[in-house]
Amino acid sequence: MQINRRKVLVGSTAATLLSVARPRIGWAAKDPIRIGVPTAISGPYADLGNQVKRAITLAVDAANAAGGVDGRQVEVRYLDTEAKADMARQQGEKLALSGFNLLTSAIASGEALAIGPQLARWDALYVSTINKADDITGKSCVPRMFRVNRPDAADAAVVQPWLKQQKQQKWAILAADMAWGRNSGMSFKKAADANGRTVVGESYSPFGTNDYAPYIQKIADSGAEALWVAITGRDGITFAQQAKQFGLFDKVFTAGVSFIADNQVNALGDALKGVWGIINYSSTLDTPGNKAFVAEWEKKYPGTSPSNFEGETYVGMQVIFQAVQKAGSVKPGDVAKAMAGGSFDTIFGKQLMRQEDHQLLGPNFFGYVGEVNGKLKPIITMTVPADVATPPPDGSCKLAG
Repeated sequence: MQINRRKVLVGSTAATLLSVARPRIGWAAKDPIRIGVPTAISGPYADLGNQVKRAITLAVDAANAAGGVDGRQVEVRYLDTEAKADMARQQGEKLALSGFNLLTSAIASGEALAIGPQLARWDALYVSTINKADDITGKSCVPRMFRVNRPDAADAAVVQPWLKQQKQQKWAILAADMAWGRNSGMSFKKAADANGRTVVGESYSPFGTNDYAPYIQKIADSGAEALWVAITGRDGITFAQQAKQFGLFDKVFTAGVSFIADNQVNALGDALKGVWGIINYSSTLDTPGNKAFVAEWEKKYPGTSPSNFEGETYVGMQVIFQAVQKAGSVKPGDVAKAMAGGSFDTIFGKQLMRQEDHQLLGPNFFGYVGEVNGKLKPIITMTVPADVATPPPDGSCKLAG
């Protein structure tokens, strides 16, 4: 069944950046844009933190080279959170109180959920580019927290129609034992129930697991015909290596979310060939805007292509820059007002930041790992447009003030 293969209208990435980065006489006299990034620089999610840094560096360097954003220089400061909620709160506070109060790009959902309640006290703003838990734009939403990436609910919206096409009846779930993993497991179970599939086993592995043998054996013994995986970063690589070693992928059909990300495909190669999954962004996305972005990326980082996390983090920077320009201010309260309900030019095209819950509306994709010009990459086979891929607010977000 084909959901929707129409192309998303997009503009040139370079043009989008230049539109908010025009040189101005006396631009140095304006307050700079100070962006604080509490993210994982060490630990199991360190590679994801490095992806965040690459995307932000590309956006910031391009903006400053063009004279700044709205005549303002852009400055960035990073602090390591190890993807731990308590450290994210501590490092977020240090950044905000030192003037780097436009915060973005923590990795784990628990980090965003720890940062959100503090934003008003810190006089800060936070833009999620990776955090997926529905609560961020649901019951735990706050006026100064926004999300540009795809939440769990958007991933579930892609799983539902894809699962209808699959013949496997019995599924197992292996997910990270954290807010995102639990959300993803719950969403997949709902999709499975709606499509008459049975979940015969669930496992949630602790952050930083090194030995997946017990989980692999449990899956093998469950009678599952297929496996849904919600693990990423170093944990995802460790699991895939061990699953391949034990022949699990030969025994069960495998799919997942954030599991066939570009960085994992690069690290694992043939181990992930033929594995399916949700693709929130891919360098293979066939749109003019994405092609321009990929060209800029490959020029700055030769021999590489942007990953899904890098693409979505870059969108976060585009939204921040345009909101600052619209506000004519770098004060978090002013930027938040400009961001809420605003429309932004991104590598996906023009996207709306929904007023009701501060979720950016965008398309979502499904595909598999295959060869593109002799290199393994996530390949998009199914596109779900923004109006379908981003479910309406569930009513739990109560934004006031």
